[in-house]
Amino acid sequence: MNPALNIAIRAARSAGNLIVRYIERVDGLAVTTKARNDFVTEVDRMAEQEIIRILRRAYPGHGILAEETGEQPGRDEHVWVIDPLDGTTNFLHGFPQYAVSIALKSRGRVEQGVVYDPLRQELFAAGHGEGARLDDRRIRVSRRQGLGGALIGTGFPFKHPNHLDAYLAMFRTLLTEASDLRRAGAAALDLAYVAAGRLDGFWEIGLKEWDMAAGTLLIREAGGLVGDFSAGEDYLTTGNVIAGPPKVFRALVGAIAPHRGPALQR
Repeated sequence: MNPALNIAIRAARSAGNLIVRYIERVDGLAVTTKARNDFVTEVDRMAEQEIIRILRRAYPGHGILAEETGEQPGRDEHVWVIDPLDGTTNFLHGFPQYAVSIALKSRGRVEQGVVYDPLRQELFAAGHGEGARLDDRRIRVSRRQGLGGALIGTGFPFKHPNHLDAYLAMFRTLLTEASDLRRAGAAALDLAYVAAGRLDGFWEIGLKEWDMAAGTLLIREAGGLVGDFSAGEDYLTTGNVIAGPPKVFRALVGAIAPHRGPALQR
């Protein structure tokens, strides 16, 4: 296994262990509102610092892009992209769906990725050109051939109410074409589930890079496709993402296209 991936796994597990220790103490946590319906707890910050501590010890020259502490430039072209607790609202409510997400970019390309579910102790990991794994097992996207019978994941654009009408139109279309839709509230895990074949596809508006860098690598390495709303490569920049097995991916792009409007062209 790639040494950097091993370090990312160690950091994800350590942060996950910290998160689990606070499950029964949520009511006593300090919680800050970053924006409407967007929260950060002291657990988010502690988990992020634990991840950065482990990464910095192994790779002091690498840059950092983390949800809570922002961007810390490095001395080379490597950047760690970190979401210490994806699904903070779920965590605060005791809803058991959240994860740690860590990715390593080199010259702008995601090379290594880890998504760790601390409750189920499931570790999803991938390296560029090396395939994707769930714990010790290779994983592949589902064999679904289209939207018929498909289970599709999504996320509501609660941070982007200006896109709500477009999103609801997409939702309505896909609800009639797919078997069913799921919104669990942790995009990193949703993407990992696509890689593992638990979901047949996924789309969302306005994600951040740290929400999806690791998960999108998992999907690509598991045989799936990832793109923006025009099936292009700008999803890490725009935050608009579609993912799934090749035929589901193309069907999602086609179903979403009529509802994108000028603001969601990519």
